[in-house]
Amino acid sequence: MKLATLRDGTRDGTLVVVRRDHAVFAKATGIAPTMQAALDDWANVEPKLRALADRLEKGEVEGTPVEVEQLASPLPRAYEWVDGSAYINHVILVRKARNAEPPPTLRTDPLVYQGGSGAFLAPTDDIPLADVEWGCDFESEIAVVLDDTPQGTTAAEAGRHVKLLMLVNDVTLRNLIPPELAKGFGFFQSKPASAFSPFAITPDELGGAWKEGRVHLRLQTWLNGELVGDTDAGPEMHFSFFDLVQHIAKTRSYTAGTIVGSGTVSNEDRARGISCLAEQRMVEIIESGSPKTPFMKPGDLVEIEMFDEAGRSLFGRIRQRVVQK
Repeated sequence: MKLATLRDGTRDGTLVVVRRDHAVFAKATGIAPTMQAALDDWANVEPKLRALADRLEKGEVEGTPVEVEQLASPLPRAYEWVDGSAYINHVILVRKARNAEPPPTLRTDPLVYQGGSGAFLAPTDDIPLADVEWGCDFESEIAVVLDDTPQGTTAAEAGRHVKLLMLVNDVTLRNLIPPELAKGFGFFQSKPASAFSPFAITPDELGGAWKEGRVHLRLQTWLNGELVGDTDAGPEMHFSFFDLVQHIAKTRSYTAGTIVGSGTVSNEDRARGISCLAEQRMVEIIESGSPKTPFMKPGDLVEIEMFDEAGRSLFGRIRQRVVQK
């Protein structure tokens, strides 16, 4: 099942069910007015949404043509946005980029931070940039959406709490990170609003590609029309989504609608390309002693999408242009 949020002038938009080919949608307002409302009562709402989705697929209900520009992120705002860094290769490279050693618990204890979740960008919204010197970077990621998840949830139990998956562009202002971390209190200004894919999908839409809390498909990223990343999201995700949920639930519970991100999808094989510019710059430093690739500037266009093994788009495409604020 594929869901989306139609912009309607309100803060949380209108929940819609989307046909698998992304061509048309049907409003779900008679079932749940918003995505958050659906997640709050998922056990009761999901069967009704699936029934509507089935009728839409069969042509038994009239569909409205999908115009991606009319869609917000599936959750235009969320109670919590917790982003991990589950790909070890990414952690090693970006730490090198700022002359910092990886933590000694790199392979045993996940890295996470809590991002701003009060206002997400839509999948086609511009990325506002006030100062090009801040070092604007994209980060292509996958995320899961949880239902009510109690404290103490284990990795073995986490799967039952994963209700939806999305793609993410976790925008990062790289040059603001070192002075922030030097204070010893974490990211803040360096993490502006993120954007999510047009469609959120239930795990069953992934078929066999959803295994043990990982998505075993390639995540593609384009910059100004050039394919810069064709990364394999599965094998090198050191900490699965189930591991990340266990980690964050150690000391507290989470409410329905909490989003957990994978961190930048990253492969050791450089032929797979990149999911962020920081990694490309680090490779250039290793090979030539200095970075050559600039960070994004006004006018640059980043696009992120994932396809199934038959070549069908799963989440739709994030398509964002950087603009001077």
